[in-house]
Amino acid sequence: MDLPTQLLLSVFTLLTIIGLATVAQRLLDVRFGRLRTFLAALVAFALAQPMLEPILSSLGPVGRENPPAAPALGILLLIVMSVVLIPMVILVIAEAVVPPGSVPGPLELVRSVRGRLSRARRYSQITRIAIKHGLGPYLRGRGERLDDRPGKVRLARSLREALDEGGVTFVKLGQVLSTRRDLLPAEFVEELGRLQDQVAPAPWPEIEPVLAAELGGPVDEAFAEFDRTPLAAASIGQVHAARLHSGESVVVKVLRPGIWPVVSKDLDIVRRLAATLESRTRWGRSLGLRDLAEGFATAIREELDFRVEAANMAAVTASGGGGVTYPAPIGAMCTERVLVMRRLSGRSVTAAAPDQGPRLARDLLDCLLRQILIEGVFHADPHPGNLMLLDDGTLGLLDFGAVGRLDDSVRSALRRFLLAMNRQDPLGVTDALLEVVPRPEDIDEAALERALGQFMARHVTAGMDSAQMFTDLFRIVSAYGLSIPPEVAAVFRALATLEGTLVRLSPGFDLIGEARSFAGRHLAERITPETIKESATQELVALLPMLRRLPRRVERIASAAEHGRFTMNVRLLADDRDRRYVTGLLHQVLLTVLGATAGVMAVILLGTAGGPPALANTSLFQLIGYNLLVIAAILVLRVLALIFRRPRASDDHPARR
Repeated sequence: MDLPTQLLLSVFTLLTIIGLATVAQRLLDVRFGRLRTFLAALVAFALAQPMLEPILSSLGPVGRENPPAAPALGILLLIVMSVVLIPMVILVIAEAVVPPGSVPGPLELVRSVRGRLSRARRYSQITRIAIKHGLGPYLRGRGERLDDRPGKVRLARSLREALDEGGVTFVKLGQVLSTRRDLLPAEFVEELGRLQDQVAPAPWPEIEPVLAAELGGPVDEAFAEFDRTPLAAASIGQVHAARLHSGESVVVKVLRPGIWPVVSKDLDIVRRLAATLESRTRWGRSLGLRDLAEGFATAIREELDFRVEAANMAAVTASGGGGVTYPAPIGAMCTERVLVMRRLSGRSVTAAAPDQGPRLARDLLDCLLRQILIEGVFHADPHPGNLMLLDDGTLGLLDFGAVGRLDDSVRSALRRFLLAMNRQDPLGVTDALLEVVPRPEDIDEAALERALGQFMARHVTAGMDSAQMFTDLFRIVSAYGLSIPPEVAAVFRALATLEGTLVRLSPGFDLIGEARSFAGRHLAERITPETIKESATQELVALLPMLRRLPRRVERIASAAEHGRFTMNVRLLADDRDRRYVTGLLHQVLLTVLGATAGVMAVILLGTAGGPPALANTSLFQLIGYNLLVIAAILVLRVLALIFRRPRASDDHPARR
């Protein structure tokens, strides 16, 4: 065979395969991957000749002197449909057995293998650290239950040492856990609290290139003075003292070099570890470790971008600090990895004298409640490491990597919630809570009101354990199927963190009593005749257009009812998504009925004896039956393709959201 003939044959083969792929995908009415469709058509083309050669040979020789008989055309149609049926069967089986996306492509496979190897090395390192400190049995959910204090202290110390050795992300995780008195025993909170100020700084040769790259030049050109020895070091970054050319003293916060890859890998491991512990251990399920890990990962990502922190700092500063001072950012010098802010002069808040503790705790609580309930922009991570005792004896609030924002409607509902708690009004607390969280359709409001009433009877009393109060409140919310929006969850996390900080500032601090006092001082005074009059005026102005149209509409309705013309129009399936859903459902039902009908008719015809002969051993009835059988198979495969694809497709019908 010469080269032009081979080339022509190759082109014809390629076009035939492409045609098979196009027809198969069109008949199935589902978009498959190009590679998958082409491979299915290629297999069909390869199988077509050995499968169909016996059928073709039964037709006998066909030529100009011996044209094909009329029944042979039916055989030819059957052959064409059978060839098209092969890639359809392959695609449907592949869709059911190997769904799209379950097998990665070559590049994705290489990246996945590299990621798995890298993650495996980190897993191995973390496992060795855990086993080294005696935590291996607890990772498998088989650790012994410790009820005595010395045992808890030993376990807490082992956990702190393991987290400290684990690196940046795990140190930060320990810092967050050290403020969660609502989740962890006091021994763990006390031990993990030692992670706050025990992080070794990165050496200056590693920090200087980061500063030069972010500031666009050498450090000595950007600042008049720069102290190479850091003032403090945290798990995410470290701060240095400096002075601008204008003479103003500033603090420069620098992101630790090379932290992004390490943190990304560790966050992935934390999420996987949390999912494993939640599925295998009872304590993991009770704590909801999966959700905690997701919230932790989100907070860490925000903290790794200092531009977010600068914007948060400016927003909180604009809202006013009351008795607490905030540093102001130098906007022109703030980048993703460098944050420059005015310096606050002071020392660690843990150095406060015992007689200063109650006043500082009261100022901090007043500041945060004012941010949450009045201003709407609040510091979401007020742990002791983010506080300073300034030289004038007041508090300074640092590190605005995590800031929450609340709109006016949520703030108003939270204010009503706190005021109702202050009055010990279960009905008011229930109504305010259901305004804050999405209301389930089948909620038992009477039972929820009784549960909140019992909750207030136990906790809304001076001197009660506020950590247990948060635990019981979350238990009630979970028991009644209430889902807390993320912005409200940030409020509760901030308050839980604040509770641990207040106890460290002033042991025995009465959080509940002080919060009730705040409600009496700042919230009740906002409900005055002037504010009520202003709110009523605003509501009336909003209602005026509707009130002006109301008499005419009432008159038209009354007139229509009087003359017997009163009707109601209900438009079914008004939403386009509903129409698409019903149309698709009817389409599948129709195809199923047609396929089943064709299959039944095919079986009847194949079982019918006699009939006009079409071929040597095949009657016309049987020939028609074979064709109907192939048509039935095509229709059924189309329905199956839609069924197998539906669970993975985005179904935008409202009832399935």
